[in-house]
Amino acid sequence: MFDSPLTLTILFFGGLLAGTMDTIAGGGGIITVPLLFSFPITSLQVFGTNKFQSTFGSFSATFNFFIKGKYKIKLLIGVFFTAIGSFFGAYCVGIVPSDILRKIVPFMLYSIAIFLYFYKNYGIEKKEVKMNENLFYLLFGLSIGFYDGFFGPGTGTFWAILFVHFLGMDLREATINTKLMNFTSNIIPLMFFLSKGSVLFLPGIAMASGQFLGGFIGAKIVLKKGAKIIKPILIFIAIVLATKLIIDSWF
Repeated sequence: MFDSPLTLTILFFGGLLAGTMDTIAGGGGIITVPLLFSFPITSLQVFGTNKFQSTFGSFSATFNFFIKGKYKIKLLIGVFFTAIGSFFGAYCVGIVPSDILRKIVPFMLYSIAIFLYFYKNYGIEKKEVKMNENLFYLLFGLSIGFYDGFFGPGTGTFWAILFVHFLGMDLREATINTKLMNFTSNIIPLMFFLSKGSVLFLPGIAMASGQFLGGFIGAKIVLKKGAKIIKPILIFIAIVLATKLIIDSWF
């Protein structure tokens, strides 16, 4: 099924596009999850393989931002609480129903898109800090980490907006910090999927190769173009992701 060169090439380019897009504004799963669902494999294998390949994209972007000196030591507090939150989120998969999130999250994403569209300068320049950093990482590291481990869609969008709103960052800095949090909350659930044997390595490696390159390309775009390119893409991704979730959940 996955041993065809054409199939592996398609998976590679799917990962490449998703990795680039995900680094800039999130939402790479819009591409990778439907792509994996096009093959006759189980839902658990789809989500396990998707988490495997997306981890390489977030690692690539995070590593590129790291070697450019873009991360502050205080972010480790966020990494710590995000890891804890994602652990409990992953643990609850299959135990706690996610139906209510599937219905609520799309409207949250639409609200973010509308807000960003009408507030033209939001996220373009740095603003005043509205919350203590330690408290911010405690509250949102646990909650968004749990959400990503348990459900996931829109995590990058939520992190970016929270960084902008509460810590006064522009979207460029917020996006850079978001990738570190994404990488953290990808690793823990991946361990669960690996322990259950739910990762298909051949398609996963093909997509991961594309993701790794896409994360590198996306990181270069973020560093070079900044908030002005991130914002319109973020609005677009939020709308597309919300629409997909509504179609999947309501119809």
